[in-house]
Amino acid sequence: MKDLLFTAITTALKSGEAILSVYERDFEVEEKADKSPLTEADRLSHRIIVSHLPDYPILSEEGKTVPYEKRSRWKRFWLIDPLDGTKEFIKRNGEFTVNIALIENGRPILGVVYAPVVKTLYYGAEKIGAFKVENGKFSFLEEITSPERFWNEIEKVAVRLPVESKREEVVVVASRSHRNPETEAFIKEIEERFGKIKTVSKGSSLKLCLVAEGEADVYPRLAPTMEWDTGAGQAVVEAAGGRVVNYETGKPLIYNKRDLLNPHFVVFRKDFIL
Repeated sequence: MKDLLFTAITTALKSGEAILSVYERDFEVEEKADKSPLTEADRLSHRIIVSHLPDYPILSEEGKTVPYEKRSRWKRFWLIDPLDGTKEFIKRNGEFTVNIALIENGRPILGVVYAPVVKTLYYGAEKIGAFKVENGKFSFLEEITSPERFWNEIEKVAVRLPVESKREEVVVVASRSHRNPETEAFIKEIEERFGKIKTVSKGSSLKLCLVAEGEADVYPRLAPTMEWDTGAGQAVVEAAGGRVVNYETGKPLIYNKRDLLNPHFVVFRKDFIL
């Protein structure tokens, strides 16, 4: 598992640097069939990730046409969003990520989320735990090709998640670009139950990562998302002891469904009970 995590992390770092090369200059924005935006950075990141990930099939937002009859036979596969938060990328607010997850029998067992602008890396896997490296402290790792040396170095700068917090108020994180009446009603219910709360807005899978690290207690997503939006973040959350559950059933989100659209869901940090 550590070798796969090493590959996923180094691939995300390479992809992030390529995305920044587009971000820092003028670029065109296209519109996909579903009306969502697409940029050169999405395509470039996709090509880099696909060329570096080993061993297993790949399901990507930018290559999502694999028939269910074929992918339903996959026991393990890589699930990627080469640029999660394209709207935030276009707005140039920095709140976008590279998402790489490894799915096994419908469950995310490994996840890497990298935010290139702020140079912050989240990663997690079963039996390994979840970690955060911020402020670009991992920049030297891009030159390391040995997994053994990589782990020796990254363990010097990585912080295990969740981080202990002494705050007393409940923090709710919500989407920056997809707030709706259902989400507002959910937040109102939390406020009525816990009293004063704090709400934070973020783009992309950074919302899940805030819950994983304990900076937020709950993230309700009562609007559409796709599996590649959540797989990596869910792996990090669960490796940190948190939960990502179907809003209706309370069961963990599952992956590689016939319809890749996620149900509405809620993310809880470790030990938080609603």
